[in-house]
Amino acid sequence: MWAAEQRRREVYVGMPTVKAIVGDKIAPGLLDRILAGMGYGAQQTDEPADPSRPHNLWEPVPGDHGAHGRFDTRARSGSAQVWATQHRRELMAAAGAAVVAISAGLLTRR
Repeated sequence: MWAAEQRRREVYVGMPTVKAIVGDKIAPGLLDRILAGMGYGAQQTDEPADPSRPHNLWEPVPGDHGAHGRFDTRARSGSAQVWATQHRRELMAAAGAAVVAISAGLLTRR
């Protein structure tokens, strides 16, 4: 929700997204070949489908199921990358202050 409410043109959500976007900028052809070989299989599981599960092929499934499913146990509720994105101004200010402090320390040593 936070990403949708921002005025920024792009917001990377989650470290896998950052890895994919940055990797595509560095070596797009290589990543295309890697994903072509493993992309589909990485999204599959050997776990059999529940034959009695409701499906929404012809009509909506009753109730609010949200974005939940069989991978809920692998999902994470937070992301250090998203936190860093939300607090990027503060992090940049802290990094700038650290650079100034280190520079001042190096200058006073001379």
